[in-house]
Amino acid sequence: MRSKGSASELEAVRRRAVQLVLHGRTQAAVAVALGVHSVTVAKWMARHRAAGDDGLAAKPTPGRPRFLTREQDQQVRQWLAEKPTAHGFPTDLWTARRVAELIQRRFGVSFHPHYLRAWLTQRGYSPQRPTRRPRQRNDATITHWVVNDWPRIQKKRATATLTSS
Repeated sequence: MRSKGSASELEAVRRRAVQLVLHGRTQAAVAVALGVHSVTVAKWMARHRAAGDDGLAAKPTPGRPRFLTREQDQQVRQWLAEKPTAHGFPTDLWTARRVAELIQRRFGVSFHPHYLRAWLTQRGYSPQRPTRRPRQRNDATITHWVVNDWPRIQKKRATATLTSS
């Protein structure tokens, strides 16, 4: 299991351990002082003997390299602040599929929409859809109905329930 700390912090611990051993302390004492296993200190000393100070250097970060650079990541976030119609889409609804298509067009990097959905969630974007409103909606008519007709319907329902009991 990897020790906690950044690569540079862990490298500093390795260099400190080697210096302590070179100044006369035992590997077991250095291990206790630094809170590591004595075999670990022995491995660090072997690397130091074989490659010198370069043997203690931090290794590159493991894992797959990023698909998008930090600048490209910021560019995608800027696109999301704009309307999709500004980027050639027919409606004002961002979807993971549309973001994937735009990234493919602009950067040549392919993402699966399912991955992009998680990617967007990690960056604080939540799936949202605009509220749908019928074009023929008339708020004045709705208010009139709620004020006048709804109480009348409720009264009929209440009396029908009482008579059927």
